[in-house]
Amino acid sequence: MSKNNSFDVVVIGAGNAALCAAISAKENGAKVLVLEKGPEHKKGGNSFFTDGAIRFAYNDLNDIRRIMPELRDEEAEQIVMPKYSTSDYYDDLMRVTDGQSHPKLAKQLVSKSYETIVWMREQGVEFELNYDNQSFKKEGKIHFWGGLPVKTKEKGIGLMKQLFERAKQLNIDVWYESQAIQLVMKNEQISGVVILKQGETITVETKSVVLACGSFEANKAMRSKYLGAEWDAAIVRGTEYNTGDGIQMALEIGAQPFGDWDGCHSIGTDYNVPKVGDFTKPGDIFKKHSYPLGIMLNKDGYRFVDEGADFRNYTYAKYGREILKQPDHVAYQIFDAQVRPLLRKEYNLEEATVYEAATLEELVDQLSVNKEQFIQTIKEYNDAVQDGEYNPSIKDGKGTKGITPPKTNWAMTIEQGPFYAFPVTCGITFAFGGLHVNTNGEVLNKNEKPIKGLFAAGEMVGGIFYENYPGGSGLMSGAVFGKVSGSQAAKYVNTFEDATIK
Repeated sequence: MSKNNSFDVVVIGAGNAALCAAISAKENGAKVLVLEKGPEHKKGGNSFFTDGAIRFAYNDLNDIRRIMPELRDEEAEQIVMPKYSTSDYYDDLMRVTDGQSHPKLAKQLVSKSYETIVWMREQGVEFELNYDNQSFKKEGKIHFWGGLPVKTKEKGIGLMKQLFERAKQLNIDVWYESQAIQLVMKNEQISGVVILKQGETITVETKSVVLACGSFEANKAMRSKYLGAEWDAAIVRGTEYNTGDGIQMALEIGAQPFGDWDGCHSIGTDYNVPKVGDFTKPGDIFKKHSYPLGIMLNKDGYRFVDEGADFRNYTYAKYGREILKQPDHVAYQIFDAQVRPLLRKEYNLEEATVYEAATLEELVDQLSVNKEQFIQTIKEYNDAVQDGEYNPSIKDGKGTKGITPPKTNWAMTIEQGPFYAFPVTCGITFAFGGLHVNTNGEVLNKNEKPIKGLFAAGEMVGGIFYENYPGGSGLMSGAVFGKVSGSQAAKYVNTFEDATIK
């Protein structure tokens, strides 16, 4: 085998988790190869499509300024930044997963989050404050809320641009149109990877592999098998290349499946969104996340979730599947003139599908719905709205009484024209089921022992997210376990070589 086909660490995938793993392994002395299944112009995995919000623990604004050295004193003086401790992060993760998140993996995520975000900044990743969606102005100050005040500059596009640039600076090899199809084992440890590279099958020798090639959300057969037949109809929000290859290869050599295999991250997205992620229109522009300010009805004219159960950060990743359950997999987000100026930026984009009318009757006439029931549901909702102070920056307790489902917070009557309807469907981001890894990112077999030389990171890690997900945790998990698995893979190689020398 030539030196050109021999590497210390092969990273399968080329998104955020994969490149963090590759950079980390390279920093620790390994010769690294990155495999990207897609062509170069479609590189970056799901990370390319994210809006860049990333959740990490911090003590105060000074911690955040460490990763934003360009933040001026005058700007900082206008900011109120509540503490978001590791305990806060852990509690949020456990709360939204109903206590099911694996404690050791959850603690690894939250405890390593800040040091990892600092490390990312050292690699050249730039961050900015998430003013648009995570702050409000009060008495001349900008108040942040929700534990998600930071995003990557230029969203996922900027994140991946900077990580690829760092990989280039470190002379990390990246092969495009190179699909890993088999893990090779020798003496019960990883010894190589079989690759379909631009139509040619080749084998690369390696002592260690980091699997970071995403979940199976773009594989219809796997979606139907594990999530349910209705998931055939789900839109794939990100890359078309996340078809579960890494998971299947790992299972073939005895890896243990782990986590919430019948759950996934899915959202309400524009009904006319492209069927798979469009690399010409990245940045998560089709999502529709202002539903807590209005109500959602299906085409039969009924509400089906508590739109105000919690902040959007803690409900959006589970409400997609609720939309998928509705007739024809469609729902309508309804708003009136009172809240229209408060809607997130994506509602104002030219890509947004919207119906508008001066009266509710005229609005409903434009929709393919049960018109009589639609109007009746809105009337019943309006009658159920209770008095109270409306405040979208907090869980204001201004709810409804006597209807099911209730609206727990932010219940405003829908009565002032013009009125707006935004049709939405379900977009799947990634499945929660994956591989069992330990806190070092080592993939475990069915006896819960590490498979020698095999690591995993990113969406392939099972056991962290169940049923739901705190916004911004996916990017952070990818970075944390990417960095850890990369360094541990390099360490394993060094141990391997030391043992060979002895």
